[in-house]
Amino acid sequence: MSTRVLGLVRASHPEPAAAVTVVAALLAAGAGHSAAGVAAVALTVLASQLAVGWSNDLIDAERDAAVGRTDKPVTTGAVSRPALARAVAVAAVATPLLALAGGPAAAACATLGLVSALLYNRPLKSTAVSVLPYAVSFGALPAFVVLALPGSPAPPAWLVAAAALLGAGAHFANVLPDLADDARTGVRGLPHRLGPAGSRLAAAGLLLAATVALVFGPPGPPSWAGLSAVAAAVALPALGWYAGRATAGRSASAFRAVLVVALIDVLLLVTSGRVV
Repeated sequence: MSTRVLGLVRASHPEPAAAVTVVAALLAAGAGHSAAGVAAVALTVLASQLAVGWSNDLIDAERDAAVGRTDKPVTTGAVSRPALARAVAVAAVATPLLALAGGPAAAACATLGLVSALLYNRPLKSTAVSVLPYAVSFGALPAFVVLALPGSPAPPAWLVAAAALLGAGAHFANVLPDLADDARTGVRGLPHRLGPAGSRLAAAGLLLAATVALVFGPPGPPSWAGLSAVAAAVALPALGWYAGRATAGRSASAFRAVLVVALIDVLLLVTSGRVV
């Protein structure tokens, strides 16, 4: 039993699941949720992340075996496919039920984000619109957090747009290290069609746009910290490309620079404070 539980934890993609859940909780706290509201948001997002992570490993089991992914519990036999399928179903059903604590509008938004992410896993991952589920699901996250506030206020357009741009940029950055393995198993999403250079440019451009939306979207003049974030979003990808230009680490340097910009955007997102 302990081996199966550990396998389920590993198959859930625990690092990104935990990171997204923590970001959602911090965003909820900054938006003005009570302690109970923050807990409800965190549990909803955690259930959604578990459903998406487990679904990804379930669908990709054959691909992971083909490329020798011994770090995947389904590939090594630590978790059976039927057990993983049951876990996906439980987490997927739990997501809208937990979200109902914030009202029907919040539950509908959380369900939209979950369905969009599941559609990425299959069938949109290998299509030219693979970026769309990332934009929709990331945009739905702050919308859900705001809609779950008492009275279900409308989420600001700049906040939803910034999160959607951040998600789209994260898609290109996330796929970069796996382009070769994906190519071997027939995955042909938008980043694969653009190639490494095009994907790096897309990631940098989308994350810059997200930074601009987060800095200039809220009412009032932008802060010096916000303007510095915009400058960093412009400079860091260029510096990352230049640092790796003369070495074999061009992709790695550019990838790390893009990740730093993504982290800046996440910090701007969670420190945006009360938005309604």
